[in-house]
Amino acid sequence: MSTSTTSDSPAVETAPETGIGQPIGAGIVTALVGFTSSFAVVLAGLTAMGATAGQAASGLLAVCVTQGLGMLVLSRRYRMPITLAWSTPGAALLASTGMVAGGWPAAVGAFVVAGILIVLTGFWQRLGALIAAIPVEIAQAMLAGVLLPLCLAPVKALTVSPAVVVPVIVTWLLLQRFAPRWAVLAAFAVAAAGATIDIVVTHRALDFAAMVPRVELTVPHWSWQALIGVAVPLYIVTMAAQNIPGTAVMKTFDYQVPWRAAMSVTGLGTVLGAFAGGHAINLAAISAALSAAPAAHPDPKRRWIAAFTAGLGYLVLALASGALVTLVAAAPKGVLETVAGLALIATLAAALTAALTPAEHRSAAALTFLVAASGVTLLGIGAAFWALVAGLIVRWLLRPAT
Repeated sequence: MSTSTTSDSPAVETAPETGIGQPIGAGIVTALVGFTSSFAVVLAGLTAMGATAGQAASGLLAVCVTQGLGMLVLSRRYRMPITLAWSTPGAALLASTGMVAGGWPAAVGAFVVAGILIVLTGFWQRLGALIAAIPVEIAQAMLAGVLLPLCLAPVKALTVSPAVVVPVIVTWLLLQRFAPRWAVLAAFAVAAAGATIDIVVTHRALDFAAMVPRVELTVPHWSWQALIGVAVPLYIVTMAAQNIPGTAVMKTFDYQVPWRAAMSVTGLGTVLGAFAGGHAINLAAISAALSAAPAAHPDPKRRWIAAFTAGLGYLVLALASGALVTLVAAAPKGVLETVAGLALIATLAAALTAALTPAEHRSAAALTFLVAASGVTLLGIGAAFWALVAGLIVRWLLRPAT
């Protein structure tokens, strides 16, 4: 982790000049893949927290706008392909936690606190070091446990809406074989088509007025259960599964992310977006390569255009938030959960691999995974927090004698 805020671009050899069409195309792909691959997870998480359809649409719009503006600022200022994303693991955490004491306003308060913690991480090095000190296998086991219920959703949906769900799963499987990058996008397209056909056949009316993008502000409520059970785990998974890996991905392409500036922009963006229902934004991890790799442009000094374009793309996609929520609300039961679950299977596999590979701490990781997957609530605090506590205690108790 680096706190460098230098604006110097990486010292690499400049490739022959090409047009800007290539990075613009890469930026469009980055936005489309990032949005379609996990927006269903965001909606599932916000809804589980108690958000109404309007508040969930506002939250989706908020994270699109804040991360879009953040990319415009960071990529232009530092001339780097710094891409941002909403916290997909964080949204999965919300979906598995469910409503907390205080309801939706308490969840919004937790989002604000998580954003403040992200800002503090940029300025207080010890806080960042504390998060980095959490054993990888414990953090990944907690994430895997959080993801498991969502990844089971496609299987459960098969018994509820097979006519729509089966084509979605088949499409996803075929694209996993031939074009993995577009698998979730194609699955969503099939789900949307199936839902539209079902709506027409059953003569269900759509609320076209709700399709107009709008912001619904919520006054935060402060609940200690929400702070411990939502804010702290949301902050941890966002840092451990997004921000820290995001900087590592950028390093593989010889870019040194300005840590303090990135944490300030994403943290403040999270705080501001929280009032409109957004849960958290952060550095992109997996999708970061779409804008930072040589495929975006031969010249590393020109790849920032891809991230800048992705930011503009998210601002455009934000306009679709209301329409997506309206369509999802009218779709057959299980369709949203199916798309969300398919989008997270690769993340679940990676988390399980990282959690269970070290044989020395496999028992602690397995217990962490089981507690997180249980969904148990104790003292009004969700399973993710207790999973982290249980895993760290067992790891300490079973540590090898020195």
